[in-house]
Amino acid sequence: MRTLLIIVLVGMLAAAGYFAYSAFAVEGEPIPTEGYVALALGAGFSILVGIGLMMLLFFSSRRGYDEPPHFR
Repeated sequence: MRTLLIIVLVGMLAAAGYFAYSAFAVEGEPIPTEGYVALALGAGFSILVGIGLMMLLFFSSRRGYDEPPHFR
């Protein structure tokens, strides 16, 4: 059973690798400079949003906002 699972997972990894290679091997015009700028700004903004959300998560956890309510 474990061998079958490993074979299936290796097959899925090979398929993902094939599709990734075929996506990068597409013929066509190169990305213009504006495209690279937009890509960098989008990635940077995504990282900033992720950092901000993680800061809020830690702030909430340390202040006790995630604890269940205690009724008197």
